[in-house]
Amino acid sequence: MRIDVLGTVRALRDDGSPVDLGGPRHREVLARLVAAEGRMVTTDTLVDDLWTDPPARAVGALRTFVAALRRALEPDRPPRTPPRVLVTEGPGYALRLPREDVDVHRFQDALVRARRDPHAVPGLDAALAAWRGPAYADVTDAAWARRERTRLEEWRLEAVELRARAALDSGEGAGLVAELGAHVAEHPWREPAWGLLARALHQAGRRADALAALRRARAMLVDRLGLDPGPELRRLEEDFLRESAPPECAGTVWHGPGVPLGPRTTVDLARTLALAGGEALVRSRRDRLAAIRAAQRTGDLRLTARIIGAYDVPALWSRADDPGQSRAVVAAAEHTLTALGPDGPADLRARLLATIAVESRGADLSGAERERALRAARQAEALARDLADPAVLAFALNGVFLQTFTRCGLAPARDRIGTEILDLATRHELPTFAVLGRLVRLQSASALGDLDTAAAHAEAAERLAATTEAPLVPVLTAWLRARTTATRSTEPGGPGAAAAAQQYRAADDALRTAGMPGLHRGLLALALLGLRLLNDRPAPTDPRLDWGPYRPWAHPLVLLAQNRVDQARAALAAVPEPPRDHLQEALWCLTARAAARLGEPTAAARAEAALRDAPAEHAGAASGMLTLGPVARYLEEARACAAAG
Repeated sequence: MRIDVLGTVRALRDDGSPVDLGGPRHREVLARLVAAEGRMVTTDTLVDDLWTDPPARAVGALRTFVAALRRALEPDRPPRTPPRVLVTEGPGYALRLPREDVDVHRFQDALVRARRDPHAVPGLDAALAAWRGPAYADVTDAAWARRERTRLEEWRLEAVELRARAALDSGEGAGLVAELGAHVAEHPWREPAWGLLARALHQAGRRADALAALRRARAMLVDRLGLDPGPELRRLEEDFLRESAPPECAGTVWHGPGVPLGPRTTVDLARTLALAGGEALVRSRRDRLAAIRAAQRTGDLRLTARIIGAYDVPALWSRADDPGQSRAVVAAAEHTLTALGPDGPADLRARLLATIAVESRGADLSGAERERALRAARQAEALARDLADPAVLAFALNGVFLQTFTRCGLAPARDRIGTEILDLATRHELPTFAVLGRLVRLQSASALGDLDTAAAHAEAAERLAATTEAPLVPVLTAWLRARTTATRSTEPGGPGAAAAAQQYRAADDALRTAGMPGLHRGLLALALLGLRLLNDRPAPTDPRLDWGPYRPWAHPLVLLAQNRVDQARAALAAVPEPPRDHLQEALWCLTARAAARLGEPTAAARAEAALRDAPAEHAGAASGMLTLGPVARYLEEARACAAAG
C-alpha cells in the first residue's frame, strides 16, 4: 500500500486500486499524520488541527475517524490484533509506513540526496513527476496544511532549479529554455532562476536573449526592490559581454534558492524561516548572516545594530549548529556595540548584548569567551529591565539562560529563568518565547527527575507550537518521551529497555532532518549508552554508532565493554573536562563510572568535585532528551573510589 498527498490525499493498494478512506475528516487525519513523518501527534493537537472550535465530543469523533481509517488501511487485520500502520503511541497516534511508500517522503528524500550528491540529481525526475497538484490539495482550510503546502512548494521549486542547474553544469541545458521561462514568469523574485534561464538561453546559442533576460532581472530588482543583482547574475552578464561561455562543467555547489532582499526584509524572513526547522532553519541562518553583512556595507551603524538584534529567535541548546557562523555574528555584534559606544540607544545596545549572549554557546567557548558572554548576558538583562520592554527582556533572559551552564547542578536556577520567560511571554503575547519558557521548564523538571511536570510542559509546548508554526517542538518532546520510557524501563513491569531504545531511534530519525546538527550529532549514541547504564549493562560497542562530540567521555566505557582494560585506562587519562553545556553532568558521570571501574582515584576525585553540587539531578536529563540515571549514584561511586586511593 502507498499513500499520496502531493495533490489530493489518497491511498492505493499494491495493485493500484484506491482505498476508500471515508470523508474529508478521515482524509485530513491521515494527511496530518503523514505530515508528522512518523512522529506521534497528540490527540489534543489533532483535535485543534481538525476543528477551529472543537465540539464537545471532538475526541470521540477523532477516535471514530481513526478506527475507520484502521479498517480501511488494514482490512485483513484479525480482531484484537494491534494495528501496524496507524498506531496508538502515548497520548496520540502515529503513522508507521516505510518512507518509500509515501510520495511526499520519497520526494523529500530524493531532494536531500540530490543536494548532497550530484549523481543523485536524476532521481528528482521521478520525485517531481509524483506531484499531481498542490500538496494536501483537498485539505483547504486547515492552518497546518497551509504551512505544509508553503514549505513543500518551496522544496519543489528548489528541486526544479537544482535539476536545471545540474543539466546546465553538464552542458545539456539548451532544451530547458521553455521550462525555465515559465518558471521565471511564475516566480519572478527567485534571482537564481533568472541565472538558470540566462544560462539555458546561452547554451541554446541565444546570447542576445540571455543578456536580455539578465537585464530584465536587473531592471525588476532595481525598480521594485532597490537592489542590484547578486554576484552570480553580475558574473554571468560579464561573461556574456566578453563573449565567454559560462562554466559548463564546473560542478557548481548548489546552496538552494534564495531571494535577495533588503537587510530588514531578509532578517524578518530569516526569523520566520528559523521556526520551521529543517532546510528552512539552515537557510535562515545563512540569510541572517548575509543581511548583517549587507547592513555593514551600508555604513549605517544603527541599521546594522537593528539588523543584528532583530533576529531574536529563541534558542534552547547550549551547542551551536554552526560555530563559525555564531562567531561571525558575535564579532559583528561586538564591533557594532563598540562603535555605538556606551551612550548609544539603550534598546539597540540591549539587543546587541543579548545577541552576544545567545550566540556564545558554552560548549564552543574558551574561559575568557565564557566570561565575556556571561557579562553580556547580565548587561543585556539590566538594560532590558530598565527599558521595561517585554520583548527585549525575553530575548535578554534567553541569553541569561544559555549562560547558566557554568557548572553542574543549576537546574533550579534555569527553572526560575524559564518561569519568568513563560510569565512574561504569556502576559505580553510573545508566543515563540512562551514556547521557549515551556521547554526550559521541561528541561529543568527532567533534570530534577520530575517526569510528570516535564510531560505537562511538553504537552503545553506542543499546543503552543500548533498555533505558532513551530514544527520543531514535537521533535524535541519526542525525545522527552523516550527519556521517560528509559527511566521507567528499570521499574518492575515497566516498558523494558527495547521499547526505550526504539523510541530513542524514532526520535533520532525525526531530529536528523531538523537542521540542528549541534544538537543531533552523538545524541542517539549517548542516549543508548545511558539506557544501558540504567539497566546495569555494559556500554554499546556497535562501530556504526556516531558518538559525535561525546566520544572522549564514552570511549573508556566502550573499551571496558570490549575487555580492553589498558586502553580504557589510557583513554580515561586523556579525557578532557566536559564542555559547559546541557550534558556536562552526564559526561562527568561517565568519567566517574570509568574511574570507579578502573580504580583510578585521581579521575574519580575530579568527577566528584564537579558533581558535588548536583546530587538531586539526573545525569544528562537537563537536556530533556536522555538520562543516565541519578547523579547521586555516580557521585557515590566517585567518592568511594577517590577515598580508596
